[in-house]
Amino acid sequence: MSDDHGPHDADHSHTHIDWRENGVKVIPGDALDPNTAQTPGMNRATAINHARAGAEKIWAGTVTIHANAKTGAHHHGDLESIIYVVKGKARMRWGDNLEFTAEAGPGDFIFVPPYVPHQEINASQNETLECVLVRSGQDPVVVNLDIEPVEKPEHVRWVDPIHK
Repeated sequence: MSDDHGPHDADHSHTHIDWRENGVKVIPGDALDPNTAQTPGMNRATAINHARAGAEKIWAGTVTIHANAKTGAHHHGDLESIIYVVKGKARMRWGDNLEFTAEAGPGDFIFVPPYVPHQEINASQNETLECVLVRSGQDPVVVNLDIEPVEKPEHVRWVDPIHK
């Protein structure tokens, strides 16, 4: 049996880390913080950021959009965003004139690259859309845009570029 426990041992050989205070954090779902950048039409709440959990490189939280509602057009600067649909039906519109559209349901992931103008729409007339959101940075960047959307957006079906 080897004494080598991996490359991370060397990082902590001279200092003891208090894993109780600097280890895993569980943030209860009813303890999220709504004091974060907002976009009209949706409610964002922070679960994980530097102040709440010590995260250095990511932000995570929830997004709720009421039945038959939609957000204003916006982007998140140089941040990448991942949206995981927990409940409901999401319709995403994106592009300079929100000319593209795709839908996602429970269990689906949505990736939004940096600077992409987009709009989230609750495609259900009577069910709240509930999502989990993860961003690649700590800054609560939300740039709300004044965009005149095209009348009939083009539906875009995702195709895995690796397994075409």
